[in-house]
Amino acid sequence: MISQLLNTLYVQTQSAYVHLDHDTLVVEVDKTVRLQVPLHHLGGLAVFGNVLISPFLIHRFAEDGRSIVWFDQNGRFRARLVGPVSGNVLLRRAQHEAYEDPDRRAFLARRFVTGKIRNARHVLLRAMRDYPDVGSRVEAAARELENCLKEANRATDLEEIRGVEGRAAAVYFSVLDCLILNKDAAIRFEVRTKHPPRDPVNSLLSFAYTLLAHDCASACEGVGLDPQVGYLHALRPGRPALALDLMEEFRAFLADRLVLTILNRRQISEKDFIERPGGAVLLTDQARRTFLEAYQRRKQEEITHPLLRQQVPVGLLPHIQARLLARYLRQDAAEYAPFVAR
Repeated sequence: MISQLLNTLYVQTQSAYVHLDHDTLVVEVDKTVRLQVPLHHLGGLAVFGNVLISPFLIHRFAEDGRSIVWFDQNGRFRARLVGPVSGNVLLRRAQHEAYEDPDRRAFLARRFVTGKIRNARHVLLRAMRDYPDVGSRVEAAARELENCLKEANRATDLEEIRGVEGRAAAVYFSVLDCLILNKDAAIRFEVRTKHPPRDPVNSLLSFAYTLLAHDCASACEGVGLDPQVGYLHALRPGRPALALDLMEEFRAFLADRLVLTILNRRQISEKDFIERPGGAVLLTDQARRTFLEAYQRRKQEEITHPLLRQQVPVGLLPHIQARLLARYLRQDAAEYAPFVAR
């Protein structure tokens, strides 16, 4: 499967060879040219599984500042190529200073968590409005999330904030199955599982979160922030902690809602998953393509940003929030307001 969505080329065909021919990207499968794309049409390349990329193409993408993202065949993020480090050194210094300041670190962690809880609660309230039959269980969870939100706003200690975030996630996921209107027995959700996902719903959620994390890391880099220096998530080698912080605001709004929509519309069903030895449940190539197309279409939709009060594509929301975060870190703004859907 080879798809060009917006300015990103997705190559899922196994054993494909992607190389450079002058200023044109060429995709070959079994020594047959399957696609040729002028480089100026592309901003990034994403490959899944056993896809070979020529060294000359990698060097050219790095020189031009284009990104290459490697996923495994199951859609799990593996690596990302970026060009020479750029960005404002003063901004990165401010980012590190905020990390070393316990009060500012807790403030940002609290903002990411409250944004996540409010958007998760919004998903539940929206479901109650659109589908009154979802029942009192969802309503009780929405009330509990309201309590979690109050606790998060009061919390001053980082571990306390993380604890509230974990409890809110458990409450939210405890009723996620109520929002799946597809009654297929295999399309059910009991508990969040990852590494690997153990059922179709978790498989879709994991894939959506991987795509979202990549978008948030790109947004951080786009404004000159270091994606690995976060405030809510602990620092670990290779972990994009800040991108994970930022994506908390968008998990329910972008990823979860899209997964629910696709399942409820039966765009992806039981036949689109493969169970591997060991219990891992994975998307088929066709299902990944279906989800990628839906994800890219969703990113092209426009909404009103609550702070900017203007229409913006959904796909630009992480970039806007990263820019707002940079303004706060540079102390050009007094506060950082998370994105909250309305």
